[in-house]
Amino acid sequence: MAAQRILLIGSGKVGSRLGERLVASGHELTAVRRTAAGIRGSFVPLVADVSRPLDTVFPAADALVVTLPPGDDRGFYRSALERVAAALPAPPSRTVFVSSTRVFEGWGDERPLDESDEPRVTSGRGQELIDGEEAAREIFDAVVVRPAGIYGPGRERLIRQVLAGEPVDHDRRTNRIHEHDLVRALEAVLAAAEPPRTLHAVDRRPATLGEVVSFIAERLGVDAPPRADVDPGARRGTVLDGSRLLEIVGELEYPTFVEGYGAMIAGR
Repeated sequence: MAAQRILLIGSGKVGSRLGERLVASGHELTAVRRTAAGIRGSFVPLVADVSRPLDTVFPAADALVVTLPPGDDRGFYRSALERVAAALPAPPSRTVFVSSTRVFEGWGDERPLDESDEPRVTSGRGQELIDGEEAAREIFDAVVVRPAGIYGPGRERLIRQVLAGEPVDHDRRTNRIHEHDLVRALEAVLAAAEPPRTLHAVDRRPATLGEVVSFIAERLGVDAPPRADVDPGARRGTVLDGSRLLEIVGELEYPTFVEGYGAMIAGR
């Protein structure tokens, strides 16, 4: 990908790590954030709150990456994206909107789901993600990337649960992606001549939560957490197909939780 001007809306962990890779590759990256705190020194900082009316003119950008979490109010994404569009001198040629596989929360685990399956949501947060995807497509013709449970260095909640012996739902079906591979996927979508319109960022091995915590416990040398009391009628998770991701990035650095959590534990 030739050097480009990239605008990053939301610079949390994923956005910041993506930005670092892009800057290292020779791109100019402007990071939009409510405060300058947290914006990496190699980024061009732009302090603006897209949840409110803007009086800031954004710089021209060849590509736009949106990594904002859902807001508290219905319509947050559409309002924020409309403000961004109005602040830009021209639409970027490529926009990537980072959503979540939570949009499938209304499905069960009866079969693997891929990008052709329609989302089903059961919560307000899930609906806000759907609204955001629709707004990003309508306003920017965006590519939508849906990560599953993101883990990696600094994201050790499950490891802490195992060490604390907290009960977990061993039978719940789960999907995940290592943060490093998610960042690689976003970088690949920005560079692709014809990226898919929707991409699931999930690794190659959906697994029950019991499998994952048992592996973590074995590597840590502790007992596996006990089974939690679960309502028999409760949702037990989904199974997601990540084949399209492999077409975009090739082999994953951490193709399953074994490699990912294994490296995290080895580095502790």
